[in-house]
Amino acid sequence: MTNGWITEDISDVAGKRVVITGGNSGIGFEAARALAAKGAEVIFAVRNIARGEAAAAKIMSECPDASVNLMQLDLSDQASIRKFAGEFSGRFSSLDILINNAGIMMPPLSKTRDGFEAQFGSNHLGHFALTGLLLDLLKNTPGSRVVTISSLAAHKARIDFDNLDGSRGYKRYKFYGQSKLANMMFGKELQIRLERSGLDVKSIVCHPGVTHTNLASRNSGREMNSLFRMISRAITQPTAMGALPTLYAATEPSLQGGEYIGPEGKKKRKGYPRKDPVIERIYDAETAARLWSLSEELTGVVYNFK
Repeated sequence: MTNGWITEDISDVAGKRVVITGGNSGIGFEAARALAAKGAEVIFAVRNIARGEAAAAKIMSECPDASVNLMQLDLSDQASIRKFAGEFSGRFSSLDILINNAGIMMPPLSKTRDGFEAQFGSNHLGHFALTGLLLDLLKNTPGSRVVTISSLAAHKARIDFDNLDGSRGYKRYKFYGQSKLANMMFGKELQIRLERSGLDVKSIVCHPGVTHTNLASRNSGREMNSLFRMISRAITQPTAMGALPTLYAATEPSLQGGEYIGPEGKKKRKGYPRKDPVIERIYDAETAARLWSLSEELTGVVYNFK
C-alpha cells in the first residue's frame, strides 16, 4: 500500500500554511524541511528562538525561495500557549496543517509552570490546549489536518489517572509512555468528535519508529554524549526516514482521518510509512472520554465543534 513512499511522493502542498511544534531539530526539522521544499509556508513554533533561527537559516540556505517563519511557544506553559494562539490568530486567517511534534522524553521528575508532571503536561496537555485554541482556524480552512506524534512507547502504556503528577511514584519511561498514549488517545478521539460534528478537518496519529534524534537528551537541550550517539545510530533509522510517517500523515490524500501511521518494518521500528491497525486495539472510548474531560478541566480549553 505505502511501500517505498518517500518525500518525492508528497502531494501538492504549495501555499499551504503549516505549524509544526519543536521543528528546529529531529523529525520535526526533517518534516519542516521537506514541506518547505515543496512550497508550503512553514511556521516553526519553538521554545528557543535562537535554535529556531538556526534551523530556518539551514532550510533557507538549501531552498532560498522557501517560506519559513518563527514564533515562540513553550508547551510547558499554558500562558505561552494562549499567547501563541492569540498572536497566530491575529496574524493569519487560515491553518492547513498543525503538526503536534514537540516532546520531551524521560527527564527526572519535574513540573511544568502550571504544576503538571513535565511529560504529561508538555507532550499531551500542551498540544491539547494548542489544538483547541487553533481549532477555529482549522475549521475555517477546507481540508485541514491535525497530525499528532505518538510513539512505540504508547503501545504497552496505560494512563494512571490516580497518579498523573507522579506524587505516588515516578518512573521516567512509564510516564513517557503514558504521555504518548495520551497523544494517541487524543488524536483518535479528536477525529471521532470532528466527524460527529461534520467538520472538514482530519486528525491523524503517527509514530516515527526507532529513530536517531536528540530527544533522549532528556530535555536538557544538550547533545547526547558520543557513546550514546554512536549506539543510537547503530540501532535506529536516520531522522529523515523517521519523519516519513509525519509527512505521510500530513499530506497523503487517501487518508480519511483517525488512522495511525508508522514504519512498516520488523516490530514497527524502521521502514517506509504505512497504516497500523494497532490503534483500534489500543484506543478505548471510556479512557479517551475521561482523558478529554480531564484535559479540558486542567487546561481550561474547551473545544468548540460548532
